Amino acid sequence: MDITTSIAGIKLKHPVFNAAGPICTTKEELDAIGASAASAIVCKTMTKEPRKGNPEPRYADFGRNSINSMGLPNPGYKAYMALLPQLARHEKPIIASFIGMTLEDSLEIVAGLNEVKEIAAIEMNLSCPNLPGKPQVAYDFQRSGEVLAEVGKIIRKPWGVKLPPYFDEVHFKLIADILNGSTIQFVSVINSPGNGLVIDRDKEQVAIRPKQGFGGIGGPAIKPFGLANARKMRQLLKPKTSVVGVGGITTGGDVFDYILAGADAVQVGTAFMQEGPGVFGRLAAELEEVMTAKGYSRIADFRNKLKEW
Repeated sequence: MDITTSIAGIKLKHPVFNAAGPICTTKEELDAIGASAASAIVCKTMTKEPRKGNPEPRYADFGRNSINSMGLPNPGYKAYMALLPQLARHEKPIIASFIGMTLEDSLEIVAGLNEVKEIAAIEMNLSCPNLPGKPQVAYDFQRSGEVLAEVGKIIRKPWGVKLPPYFDEVHFKLIADILNGSTIQFVSVINSPGNGLVIDRDKEQVAIRPKQGFGGIGGPAIKPFGLANARKMRQLLKPKTSVVGVGGITTGGDVFDYILAGADAVQVGTAFMQEGPGVFGRLAAELEEVMTAKGYSRIADFRNKLKEW
């Protein structure tokens, strides 16, 4: 059984690793991912300056789903420049996730990350829905193009973008045209759909404190949107651009679905938060079971082979 894959030319032992967000902020958390069966290590989305994040409680489960408004708590990019090289001992690709509050912030962070040889790839987050007062850049198509063009001029590592969900055919085409005109080598879709609301019925109260209870939704509830965005990106982007599927992955069957729809790999968020680092090995093993049952011996046998009526 061969479940190896690659994104942006980076080889992975299997297609399952963590999404930037849950349990990937500190050295201890990142070491736990490194020691797990995850095929890569993605750090918390870093900012120029350290951030405490939004007030707690800022995460809550509801069933197998979740709501969060974390607000990007992280120690800042300079701390990660020192921390990430220490993860090299795990002998798996290290992916640095970042977001710039301004274009100047983005360029400064990228210039720093360029110098960290242990980083295999950089993921630029254009889609955080949980920063009060800050719009998602990825919904401003002109601005997205400008930012990607400027970052593309200086970045020296394989790189990609993490995008929010798109729901309109015109928007898919607009963002795909921008991405095809940039130098990105992968996309991660989707980030949490923002501004969901979960109510604690017993307390008659919103489940989280920030933003009057509004937050990003994760878990199986968002899988259809993740699949749709992964499928559309695969159809519209250049063939050499890798697609990483994110959203609602709780079983090996979910991993299979994303790859069938055109993804090259997947990231896991809510299930990792709820289950811990053992989730990566479980999902990879379950993917092999699905492939065996279907008579597939390689991921290439079914990747992007979704049938239509």
